[in-house]
Amino acid sequence: MKILVLSDSHSALRFMYACMDAVKPDAVVHLGDHYDDGEILREDYPGVRFYQVPGNCDRYRCDPRLPEILIERVLGVNLYMTHGHKHNVKMFLGALIRDARASRCAAALYGHTHLADCHQEEDGLWVINPGSCGYGGGSAALMEVDNGTIRACRILRQADLEELK
Repeated sequence: MKILVLSDSHSALRFMYACMDAVKPDAVVHLGDHYDDGEILREDYPGVRFYQVPGNCDRYRCDPRLPEILIERVLGVNLYMTHGHKHNVKMFLGALIRDARASRCAAALYGHTHLADCHQEEDGLWVINPGSCGYGGGSAALMEVDNGTIRACRILRQADLEELK
């Protein structure tokens, strides 16, 4: 099963739609900075499970009571989802990793930096930033899960989408 991870769309929807059509994900995570972009995608793909958190640019764009951190079981995998600004991810990942581990999650998903990153810590925790699907040609992350385990994770760019079709 496939989880598509998007972040920092900033109202640029073209790459998001291209990802949806190429990947055909079972679930989508949108990590903010234009929360309403995720809502639009959710409406256009009603059969796909969606999980969203707002980002720092969403302060006045959506309900302020929305949780900035989601800890959910997605397709059998526990995920720690946040935009990252509250964890100061532009400076270091320590607080994010600490909180994801304390929550017993298999992956820490974050955005905010616009820099794609997909790596696994020594203890097995995946740390994933899909980059920005709205800037620089766009990037996203694709997680492949099976029986409650993350089997693979990679960053997708436009050229990768052509291969998936």
